[in-house]
Amino acid sequence: MVSFPKTLPLLALALLFPAFSRAECIPITEAKSHVGEIRCVSGKVVRVERGNRGVHYLDFCEDFRLCPFTVVVFPSDLKSLGDVRQLQGRVIEVHGPVKEYDGRAEIVLQEPRQLSGAAATIPALPKNYDVEQRGHYSAGKFSHPKARHKTSKRRHPAKLPIEVPEDAPE
Repeated sequence: MVSFPKTLPLLALALLFPAFSRAECIPITEAKSHVGEIRCVSGKVVRVERGNRGVHYLDFCEDFRLCPFTVVVFPSDLKSLGDVRQLQGRVIEVHGPVKEYDGRAEIVLQEPRQLSGAAATIPALPKNYDVEQRGHYSAGKFSHPKARHKTSKRRHPAKLPIEVPEDAPE
């Protein structure tokens, strides 16, 4: 029987260094055979593409249609992840559930802790990076101040003079 005090240092080591507790990474070519599992997939990002509605794709092959694996980053996750465009040309390790979409294996990247290795620290998005505008930079729009709405005085209908009876002769 294992006593609690002897396992405490191992538990602390596993919590402090999560990389030791994770499984070894598989290459992108083996990812499709691990659909439905939580795995670590490793590969070199050839290109970071921005698709429809601000979705970013990390491509590991020159022709993404022939590539067996991709990483998807939705616009709502960019703020917490940082500037994923900086991953282009780097070898990354991404952890998460391997899913199948459109005949290819993929992992949806949502949190920074899913990345490990050299890609674990990527810079934050620039302050003027507008996620809603599909990744275009926007310094904002200048608009002239709107004129105040003038309140008009209510017009009351004209009052008819009151007929005052004449005084009776005395």
